[in-house]
Amino acid sequence: ILEKRLLLPPEETDGGGSRQNSIFHHHRRRRFRLNSPAMSDSSADVKSLAQFLLRRHSDQLRSIALSTDSKLHYPLYVEFAELLEDDYSLAGLVFSQPTEYLRFFDQAAVWAHKIIMEEFKGSEKGVKKEFIHVRIDINGSLFELSKSGTVIRSGAIKMYEGERWYSCQKCQHSFLVYPELETRNSVQLPSYCPMQRSKFCGGTNFKYLEGSITCHDYQEIKIQESTHVLGVGAIPRSILVILKDDLVDIVKAGDDIIVTGVLTARWSPDLKDVRCDLDPVLIANHVRRTNELKSDITIPHDVIMKFDQFWSEFKDTPLKGRNAILRGVCPQIFGLFTVKLAVALTLIGGVQHVDASGTKVRGESHLLLVGDPGTGKSQFLKFAAKLSNRSVITTGLGSSSAGLTVTAVKDAGEWMLEAGALVLADGGLCCIDEFDSMREHDRATIHEAMEQQTISVAKAGLVTTLSTRTIVFGATNPKGQYDPDQYTKNPEWDGVVSSHILFEGKPEKDETAEELSKIWPFPLLRRYIQYVKEHFSPILTKEAETVISSYYQLQRRSATHNAARTTVRMLESLIRLAQAHARLMFRNEVTRLDAITAILCIESSMTTSAIVDSVGNALHSNFTDNPDLEYINQERLILEKLRSFDESSE
Repeated sequence: ILEKRLLLPPEETDGGGSRQNSIFHHHRRRRFRLNSPAMSDSSADVKSLAQFLLRRHSDQLRSIALSTDSKLHYPLYVEFAELLEDDYSLAGLVFSQPTEYLRFFDQAAVWAHKIIMEEFKGSEKGVKKEFIHVRIDINGSLFELSKSGTVIRSGAIKMYEGERWYSCQKCQHSFLVYPELETRNSVQLPSYCPMQRSKFCGGTNFKYLEGSITCHDYQEIKIQESTHVLGVGAIPRSILVILKDDLVDIVKAGDDIIVTGVLTARWSPDLKDVRCDLDPVLIANHVRRTNELKSDITIPHDVIMKFDQFWSEFKDTPLKGRNAILRGVCPQIFGLFTVKLAVALTLIGGVQHVDASGTKVRGESHLLLVGDPGTGKSQFLKFAAKLSNRSVITTGLGSSSAGLTVTAVKDAGEWMLEAGALVLADGGLCCIDEFDSMREHDRATIHEAMEQQTISVAKAGLVTTLSTRTIVFGATNPKGQYDPDQYTKNPEWDGVVSSHILFEGKPEKDETAEELSKIWPFPLLRRYIQYVKEHFSPILTKEAETVISSYYQLQRRSATHNAARTTVRMLESLIRLAQAHARLMFRNEVTRLDAITAILCIESSMTTSAIVDSVGNALHSNFTDNPDLEYINQERLILEKLRSFDESSE
């Protein structure tokens, strides 16, 4: 890439004008500088790098100087684009010879630090540092060579012996020797004395200087390609990453990271008569966690304007507009309005709450679809996984508790933690099909992940806590026997469903993808869900609080056993669902409409013990022609029930 940038021929420029030709010849002159003997002197390069740090990053150097601990390893962050702009020939050397020039950069940082320390001379503020490492972020520059992925394994933090000093027995010249991580930290001495003077030494006997070894923190992790960018049938690739010094212990299993480093291969040179296998490894120089970054789903301004225009058109009939959005959820399945509403509210989620003591109450809801075979449960799971920015799909039949949470694996004699499905889906969606196939013990192990959004691990001497801020979306078949006495036939419904299946994929002539009043296309629906999650944090109004409180007390009074546990969880679910519905309606406040819709969702999952008998069968629920009018009737029935309860309790 560098050669192409520096050696563009004149005919490939924007017209071959005199200015373009002069730039071309200027590039040729700078290319000659890359190979000139003057630049081969390491001291000149270290000096140039130190001057760059003093010009561009003096604030960071002063901050490091003011730190009190002199034995720590300190990072100094540099954007590669800055170095490229300041001196692109030197940047080219860092890019083409990273192992050597990253060491020069570290030496330059210590040199620049000493110059900064002159400012604090005579003052007790500045403390001299011995270890400063330049961390170069190459992301965003013209050299897009950083590796992104998800951490699937994280090893224990160890210490290894790094560079050490040797002395030539002939000329007494002292020099540094760096161990080779590629050969598992073995030390290779030079063939002859590396002293660079006018008279060649040629000494071959070297003596180790006692106490000169510098020790480094060391950790190995493994990152894997993000599964949501892979096609069907593709196996995600993984690579081992080595972290050193200040980079250790900054990421955990399940984190999304972008790594910039030196790609090399590792082998074991000491095993005789054994085939030498080369293992690719990335020696990290810069690591950036992307967990907290915004979604990679781009939402242009014109799309946001389209959202605003859509809701302005449905200002008087908001539920009709909501139903137009819900029709885009798994459109290949006819009807099932209640299920589609529940799926949308689950994906959108509520607002996380943090109380005064710092305790977090999750905003994510979980959903379990229980239905007969052939009712579209797996279709909803797959569609929800596509809607989510990050998702993992698994089955209860092929997943154990370790596969869902975290497991300890032994790799090359070292125990490492390997992330399971819930950890890999952190910040996204974990779909578990055939949920009923899981063993009772395996289902119990995911309770902490679902409620507390963490997994506490104590395996093989590795003790840690991993984040699982994920939505669990399960599907299962009902248990028990069919009731032969119950009449299940519905000729009218069967006729409508069969017509939908037969004419699926044949839209009406006047129907277009841009008609949002009928059905939303998938890309727009995905952007809408992401937008409302990022930009709306609804709060409850007084009327919404009154409705939710009355319904909670009604359920509490009606419950027989386990009342406290059941209804408290239900109260939290009501609040989350109401907030999610407010987001779906493009609002920043939870109104009575949102609270009643949340109650209807809860009631639809309690058909055997429903207090408000106005929901009907979720399997036969369909989109109505006038949902706003239907809501008025439902609201009246629910408020009458709650009002009668309040009067009886008085």
